[in-house]
Amino acid sequence: MAALHEVAVLALPTVVAFELGLPHKLIGTAVDDDERPLYRVRVATLDGGPVRTSPDYRVLPDHDAAILRTADTVIIPGIYGGPARERGVLQPELAAALDGLSARMVSICTGAFVLAAAGLLDGRPATTHWMHSAAFRELFPAVRLDPDVLYVDDGDVLTSAGNAAGIDLCLHVVRRDHGAAVANRVARRSVVAPWREGGQSQFIEPPPDPAGAGTAATRAWAMDRIGEPLTLADLATHASMSVRTFTRRFRDETGVSPGRWLATQRVALARRLLESTDLPVERIAADAGFGITASLRQHLHAAIGVAPLAYRRTYQGATRDPG
Repeated sequence: MAALHEVAVLALPTVVAFELGLPHKLIGTAVDDDERPLYRVRVATLDGGPVRTSPDYRVLPDHDAAILRTADTVIIPGIYGGPARERGVLQPELAAALDGLSARMVSICTGAFVLAAAGLLDGRPATTHWMHSAAFRELFPAVRLDPDVLYVDDGDVLTSAGNAAGIDLCLHVVRRDHGAAVANRVARRSVVAPWREGGQSQFIEPPPDPAGAGTAATRAWAMDRIGEPLTLADLATHASMSVRTFTRRFRDETGVSPGRWLATQRVALARRLLESTDLPVERIAADAGFGITASLRQHLHAAIGVAPLAYRRTYQGATRDPG
């Protein structure tokens, strides 16, 4: 049996308690088809002593920061305060603990402030909770922050948005390491969705709509017709708005343009079909509304950087699709 993948979760003062438990619940419970565990998840503090959590109770892990040196993955849950959040710097003992690690680095929510303060995100794409994006940008202008996504996978460094997006990222880590079947098993047993569509924009509070009219009904209507060649005029007509008004209200509610939203939904559907069916790529392109394979290939590559068959092989192994 292969050695377990070692995961070290670093609990810093004012750690967000909900996020502290996510790695064990979602990564630590991943098992193979024979119910054998795939990870060992351990929690540490810098000195092995207790730390106070966001709900104002203390936790006392069994380990100190020494376990970070032998970990395959290090996870930093969100924090409510501290020098990284407030001034963009690390206290010396934390800087020393993170210096020179060879592990894959993962942050949840405001844990990204710690990775950024350590210089691990300079010049790289990353995300954090949208409510803290302005402060993050001011402290860390060298980071390519994307506040519109649920998580960012940049290879050996991964970051997520706030709270529940940590669930999405933990499932993504399992999916990346062991495939969709293992991640889906974890999701089912935890009674959470294996993936969520869209990004943080759908959760940002929109301005009030005094007329009480929105675009949600039109979005639902479009999803029912995702395979059809929908135009902006079609969407605006369904919403009984002018194209200009519809575009403005759509962006206010979702944070993106109608065209970008529609493309995102089509890519998400195509990914699900590539992961879970043996449909030919040509059929998937049609069902997802791309029309032809070339269009699907272009959009999928722009979204996640791979071609349809390569994506399918990631989740299903050797493809049976002759296309």
